[in-house]
Amino acid sequence: MTAPALQFSHDQAEAYDRIAAGLKSVGVDIEEGVLTPPHEGKSGVTAVLGKAGSGKTMLLSTLCRALAQAGVETVSGDYEGRRSKERRTVAVLSPTNKAASVLRAHGVPATTIHRIIYTPVYDPEYEKIAEWLAGKGDRPEIAELSEQALDRALAFYKLHASVPGALAAAGLRGSDFITGWKRRDEPLDIGLVDEASMLDARQLDDLKEIFPTLVLFGDPAQLAPVGQSGEMVFDKLPAENRLELSRIHRQAADNPILDLAHALSDPALEFEDFERMVEAAAQRDDRVVWANRVEVDLMARSPVLVWRNATRIRLINAFRKVHDAPEDALLPGEPLICDGLELPLKHRKKRLDLEARGLIKGAQVIYLGPGRKPGFSRLHVIGAEDPTFSAASIVKIEKPDEEEPFIPFAARMGATFLHGAAVTIHKAQGSQWDEVQVFAPDLFAAARMGRAEAGQPLWKRLAYVAITRASTRLYWVVRNRLAKPTGPLRVDDLRTQTPAPLVLEAEQEGTDTE
Repeated sequence: MTAPALQFSHDQAEAYDRIAAGLKSVGVDIEEGVLTPPHEGKSGVTAVLGKAGSGKTMLLSTLCRALAQAGVETVSGDYEGRRSKERRTVAVLSPTNKAASVLRAHGVPATTIHRIIYTPVYDPEYEKIAEWLAGKGDRPEIAELSEQALDRALAFYKLHASVPGALAAAGLRGSDFITGWKRRDEPLDIGLVDEASMLDARQLDDLKEIFPTLVLFGDPAQLAPVGQSGEMVFDKLPAENRLELSRIHRQAADNPILDLAHALSDPALEFEDFERMVEAAAQRDDRVVWANRVEVDLMARSPVLVWRNATRIRLINAFRKVHDAPEDALLPGEPLICDGLELPLKHRKKRLDLEARGLIKGAQVIYLGPGRKPGFSRLHVIGAEDPTFSAASIVKIEKPDEEEPFIPFAARMGATFLHGAAVTIHKAQGSQWDEVQVFAPDLFAAARMGRAEAGQPLWKRLAYVAITRASTRLYWVVRNRLAKPTGPLRVDDLRTQTPAPLVLEAEQEGTDTE
């Protein structure tokens, strides 16, 4: 085995060897670095399952490095070079932009599932730059770009391996080099899918059409997708195709947040007992906070996690009230959640462009201010590789005890948004923040109701998912109170870039007249 055995636990090493053997059977030998053309008819799905701290991300990143060293080409979703029947490829996928950005922070070249299913079409002139950056062509001569601009593009690509980002660093806008988007009509090769507990059956079927070889990485203790009856897509795999990681690694075992998460597996544990554990952890370690109120400053970048929609709506309205937000407008710095795209079928190209930029359902967005036209917004999509642009927007502010949301402004069609100062725990799956606030009264309500999911009390699954969203500090909020903000909302903490050209502009498309 060529994996770093001294770093791997026994179950990780066994999983690595099993996956390596499966890859070898389809012509990718990561131990000897030998590749053969793909075998017709060879296919399979394997799942690596483990709770938080069991080393799934470490195993995934090690596999990525081994595949790269063996000569397997990484497909990122932002550009693909010339295809050949002999080449072997791998794509690392996540269901959401935020989940993909968490992997990229660990050095794993992840992209979203959507960005693999829909691929960009490059202008032939600028495709020469993409081929050069990818190491498949000579340094081009482009009349519109200076040598210094090309140098900036190359320096950016060496750091981030993103072709669109490199072209942006050279001074180009997305509309300069991407002429459109198309659904992938040819299969790829190997797919490594993180946060597989978020996949539904249809998404898995789409992935199986594209990738003959799939390796899913998932946490069986999380919440199943809505409509899956408590089942996850890997539950139906044969036992021999499910690899279990059971050992919790030392760096995870020293983490009081994960200690609390793993304590939830005790079938005898009641909610009141668990709250006493949280309070005791807070007394001995500042990474756990027993909070008597919601910290409003944190809500601007990491939402309060709740179970009930009514709680979510009340917290959002309290957040806006303490910031003196007007009812007919948003303040720069307010967080939003993309709730989908309201576009007719004839505007398919616009839909693909917005989704490719990161505006998919569930995407976390920061409002930067109004666009050039009424109903347009300047946005920052959290976790997107090119996060800042403008789009036609329909913003809905839900009100307590009112069926219809209040809409402070809206384009005739475009991306729809809900407020993001608080979100349900279901929507938070796949995301991670440095500091997370969990609204404990909601979990107490779930415990009182006695509901179960997949044989486990629902409150325990909710608590597990909520707790494991925190990477450095967990706030266990026990009272329905809101602290006062220490300052106004801000946007200067975001990675700033020159905004890309406005999406859905009336000047570009005569159908848009907002």
